[in-house]
Amino acid sequence: MKEEVTLNPKEQRRLMILNQVEAKQLPRPKAVELLTISPRHLKRLLAAYRKEGAAALAHGNRGRRSYNALDEGLKRQVLELAQEKYTGFNFQHFTDSLKEREGIDVSRSTVRRILLNAGIKSPKRRRPPKHRSRRERYPQEGMLLQIDGSPHDWLEGRSPSFTLIGAIDDATGKVPYAFFQQQEDSRGYFLLLRGIVERYGIPLALYHDRHTIFEVPKNELESVEEQLEGEKKLTQFGRLLVELGITSISANSPQAKGRVERLWGTFQNRLVSELRLAQAKTLEEANKVLADYLPTFNRDFQVTPLEPDLAYRKIDNDFIPDNYFCNKYKRVVGGDNVVKFNTRRLQIMPLNGRASYAHARVEVHEKLDGTLAINYQGEYLSVRSAPAEAPLQRVKAPDVKTPKVVKRKIVIPAPNHPWRTVSEKLIKSLG
Repeated sequence: MKEEVTLNPKEQRRLMILNQVEAKQLPRPKAVELLTISPRHLKRLLAAYRKEGAAALAHGNRGRRSYNALDEGLKRQVLELAQEKYTGFNFQHFTDSLKEREGIDVSRSTVRRILLNAGIKSPKRRRPPKHRSRRERYPQEGMLLQIDGSPHDWLEGRSPSFTLIGAIDDATGKVPYAFFQQQEDSRGYFLLLRGIVERYGIPLALYHDRHTIFEVPKNELESVEEQLEGEKKLTQFGRLLVELGITSISANSPQAKGRVERLWGTFQNRLVSELRLAQAKTLEEANKVLADYLPTFNRDFQVTPLEPDLAYRKIDNDFIPDNYFCNKYKRVVGGDNVVKFNTRRLQIMPLNGRASYAHARVEVHEKLDGTLAINYQGEYLSVRSAPAEAPLQRVKAPDVKTPKVVKRKIVIPAPNHPWRTVSEKLIKSLG
């Protein structure tokens, strides 16, 4: 019984031309031209065809296992890791983790093919493409940082949701600093910028949204005093940027700061998987996982800037971060050298021969740890806690309730009551 041979369209065309050559219906030069092969190779094909028939035209490796095919045991191992240890990892992240943590060096396309054949799809959903124009990156690292906060269920229900505060460099895509905290507030951005300044230096500009942390709402008018002095009303963070000489740039839409928005998309996919893998359950554990992951993220996603020099401005040796990274409020000293700040009172002590600071204009600096300091013309004054005013010290006496007067019900005895009959008999006997 002859073995059946299946030929693909290309091989079927060759068979037809060879039959025409054998039947003297097509000259060999014309066959060489149609098959785009050399005359010598046509001669070999004719010889093999006469000896083996159509089977000679089938590729020799057909039906054989490829020499570089992936081992079945390795495929099963990849599938087990994807379904158990690395559940929820996207294809590229899973490929990177296989190489770094499991010592399995396979390509992303191979991993994708294995998982798709097993019915495992990537958890990352991709939106349909839209037309957009690409903006050129800034040429130097440190010229522009995009900052933002991302509230999200980072621990997937293992802990209450919190917010990731972070920054990304526009020139390189590098994340210089990021951390988790309970909510997005000005203190978080103070800590973010302080971490960047202490590690790298002062960036030239920050790109942010129009949150009230960065900009004073338009409905809050400047006071008459501020208008006369020509001062623009600033938030505490805006004041910090002015003091550090950092340009503040506001985005008109989330799409305008797309680099940091895409960063959150990547973190909400990859970082969530890393936190799940580490079984982080608290804010402290999440911050430790994030600190360990940032170098890996920067290694994988950072790009080379157009210019190698850094644009960060180095801080001076006498730079004291606490003097900048704090909330500052203007106050007038009272006649008793006491400064009022909310419910707290600070007594200014004599300094450098000056006995009184009454009616002086000072700044109250509220540090990030909650402590207070008073600055006068660039110099910190010696202070101590002062007692509150007498009205605040008075203890309100508890209300004394007036005893309730209970009215007794007057009972009139019935005509046949024993008391009434006894009284009537007594009156008659005495009469």
